[in-house]
Amino acid sequence: MDTRKSIPGSLRKALSGGARVLGTFLKLPATEAVDIAAQAGFDFVIVDREHSQLDEGEALRLVRHATSIGLAAVVRFPDVDVGAVNRVLEAGAMGLQLSSVRSAGQVRDLVEASRYAPGGRRSVSLAHTMAGYGAVPLREAVGAEPALLVGQIETAESDDPLDEILSAGLDVAFLGVTDLTVDVEFDADRVRLRVEEVAKAAQATGTSLGSFAADASAIPEGARYVALSSDLALLRAAAGRAVDDAR
Repeated sequence: MDTRKSIPGSLRKALSGGARVLGTFLKLPATEAVDIAAQAGFDFVIVDREHSQLDEGEALRLVRHATSIGLAAVVRFPDVDVGAVNRVLEAGAMGLQLSSVRSAGQVRDLVEASRYAPGGRRSVSLAHTMAGYGAVPLREAVGAEPALLVGQIETAESDDPLDEILSAGLDVAFLGVTDLTVDVEFDADRVRLRVEEVAKAAQATGTSLGSFAADASAIPEGARYVALSSDLALLRAAAGRAVDDAR
């Protein structure tokens, strides 16, 4: 099976068509978590290299497994590591999610790391699965659709105007409400105003709005790229319900 073509459509295509896509964070180094996410109906998984104990090898295995079963994998990074970005893309990641985006320069760095020349500076190799280990012609390999780019906006202020940040190359403006809440010292009104600012900038720039949500009731209005809970949180919740029911 050609895994490069097995994933049914792209996240970018779904979002551009106005659909809501649902994912969940993966923090456990278990390919079974990928299988369960796919069976549950999630559209994608986010392999978490920021808030988890996953090392690079474990993260790459999760990405490869997701790709092999036709489930889109996004990888979250705390910063732009050019080598790490290239390796997850070569493993089959369909998207990259960057935390704590405050400037247009951070987005430009992400764009350059994830795209081949002339649109970026990504190093070229055909010795990986997404190029068929050399079977895919060079022109076809470098002409493949670039990764979906997601930027987390999770601070009360940014170094650059929001519309400039989003226009620098992001597909999704992701509301990091948890960090934002702490940044504004738990002021609910300030959180609401910042969320409205990001949503307005996303609409003005044609960028999809994304957000984390612990459950369906917490999904913000207008959010189309939704990270719904995590494997650990879902496991904890299910375990709690099972114990409560048994007692």
